[in-house]
Formats: sequence, C-alpha cells, structure tokens
Amino acid sequence: MSCIAIIPARGGSKRIPRKNIKDFLGKPIIAYSIQTALESGLFDEVMVSTDDFEIADIAKKYGATVPFMRDAATADDHATTAAVLSEVLQNYTAQGKHYDIGCCIYPTAPLLTIASLQEAYQQLQTKNFATVFPVLKYSYPIWRSLKIEDDKIALNWPEHLNSRSQDLPAAYHDAGQFYWFKTDRFLDTHKLFTDNTGAIELQELEVQDIDTETDWKLAELKYKLINQLA
Repeated sequence: MSCIAIIPARGGSKRIPRKNIKDFLGKPIIAYSIQTALESGLFDEVMVSTDDFEIADIAKKYGATVPFMRDAATADDHATTAAVLSEVLQNYTAQGKHYDIGCCIYPTAPLLTIASLQEAYQQLQTKNFATVFPVLKYSYPIWRSLKIEDDKIALNWPEHLNSRSQDLPAAYHDAGQFYWFKTDRFLDTHKLFTDNTGAIELQELEVQDIDTETDWKLAELKYKLINQLA
C-alpha cells in the first residue's frame, strides 16, 4: 500500500509568530516532523502543505516535497485540518497520483517518535480502523473537575464528590501529533474522528501542546529529557 505523510504548515500564527519554522533547539521546529517521518521508512512521500514560500523552502531543505502551494481558503484561521487534507488529496488526484493511506503530522510535534508512528500504523492495518491517532490520559480524574459559577466553585459532576479516583473511568485527550487515515474512507466522510477510530496511548513526557512561549520551553525541556541532552 502506498502511504503519504502530509504536514500542514500555514504561514500565519498569532500566538507564536512564525511558529512552524521558529528555532527549536537549533533547527526549525517543522524539521523534526519532517525528519521523523522520513526516518520512519513508512512513507512513499513526505509533503508539506503551506501557503508560505519561506516555509516551503525550509521544508524542501529538510527533505520534504512541496508539489503545490496551499489555497488561501485553507490557509486562514478558520480552515480545518480535514479541509487541508482534502485539498491535498484532490490536488494529487488531479496529477494522477493516489495514496491508499495518509498520515497528517503536525509541524509542531518535536516529541513525535518513529515508534508511535509505527504502532499506530499497525493498528490501522491489523484492526481495520478508518483512522488512528495518539491520546494522553488526563492526570487527574475529569469526573471530579470543577467550574466557577457566580464566583463560586462547583463540581461539574456532583455525583462524584465522594468517589475514589481509582473507581472512576480513565479519560483521554488527543495528543495533537498525528492522524493515520485510509484515504478513500476519509474522502467519503472528511472526518478524522469517526465511529471506527482507534488510538494508541502516549506518556506525559512524550506530549506537549505548544500554544505559548511557556509551552515552547516545556517542550524543549521534555525533548532534552527524552534525548538526554545536557
């Protein structure tokens, strides 16, 4: 089966300017996603979808292809990941190319590992899922989470006030690194989260959302810990 890695990296970023190519421990952060995808040996092509020529040049420098530029309609703040993937696959179809399996890899995922890509790929293949992505368990039971109403604290689920943590079901959130998907099924639904989606669980050290400068520093610290850098 033919596989493609699609890395969506638009030029605009409001919270962290030029986020997708900002220096992360010595090289543009997008380089980590590109190099991990290439080194995994899982893909026939690793491409970057971007509307930005500087990002395109950097992507090519690190080994990705940029066969076409992203349309303005899929490069604004409201464009969804699914819309970007659909555009990419449709452009390849117009060129006479078809890939059986795709993997959307985010450009700000320096903690991404080959092992997690491989594990999720195996799940996609052996369990006949339409999509598979990594998740992280919440460190505290969300069933005992709180809210603020009229300046007062209240439980979201009052029935669990006295529940023991070990008696509550585990809850997970999207790790925000990648999504494996079967292209034909995706083009039918245009969804990455379906009623036939599998998941692999990552550990807290392997995951870091990067939306602020503090997040960025935490990601660098985690990267150093994982790779035992001084």
